[in-house]
Amino acid sequence: MTRPLARRRIDARGVIVPLGLSLGWTVTSLTGHWNPHLLVPPAQLARGFIATSHNGDFWIAAGSSLLRLLTGWFAGSVAGVALGLIVGCFTLAGQIVAPSLNAVRQVALFAWIPLLTAWFGDGNTAEVILIALAAFFPAALNTEAGCRNAPIVLREVGRVLELGPRDILRRIIVPAAMPSIVSGLQIALTSAWIGTIGAEYLIDQGHGLGVFLSSARMDNRMDVVLFCMVALACIGFALSTALRLAFATRTPALALTAVDD
Repeated sequence: MTRPLARRRIDARGVIVPLGLSLGWTVTSLTGHWNPHLLVPPAQLARGFIATSHNGDFWIAAGSSLLRLLTGWFAGSVAGVALGLIVGCFTLAGQIVAPSLNAVRQVALFAWIPLLTAWFGDGNTAEVILIALAAFFPAALNTEAGCRNAPIVLREVGRVLELGPRDILRRIIVPAAMPSIVSGLQIALTSAWIGTIGAEYLIDQGHGLGVFLSSARMDNRMDVVLFCMVALACIGFALSTALRLAFATRTPALALTAVDD
């Protein structure tokens, strides 16, 4: 009984900051200390929600962004984890690839847009590739770090048991690196969500919340802009929480299966 109650108290405390910000936002906008056309009261966000939901534009944009996000995140994460395993487990591969990988990741994410749009056009393909790049580097670097930090004692046990390289990788290194891999995938999802909105906003083609936000700004609809900002934060938080809960239930089972093989 004690642990669930503690979790509930922690969850309740997490609401303090949003409530405080909402209160300060309301007071600031209603007392005239800020231009109400630029910072509309929180109550007026309902008007923005109704205006965007009535014709379904917001939901179409949200669906397009989520589909684009999941496609790019999955592709980038799979490639990142695969390369991270290779670089982290094989010394020669690390010596060859790691310097270039660390150099390329220094390029700012949105600096890729001119090159990608020149190669793939101003469309969905360039946006998905940019999102995949946003997910690739956190997944690759965290996987590499997890493999390199796998306890040497466990590797020695594998050699004593005369396990082959594939079994050592599958039964020892990957389970030991799993917390770091999971952390990388969570960071990759957050980076991919930021990349999704940024790509849509800057490329400004097709449907998506970034395009929707850009259109609202051009129309000077600050109620819609602020509603979109709140929606982006809520969607990102929900995705991160869902992924964390999914891995929290699956990771122990994966580790147990690897030990029992």
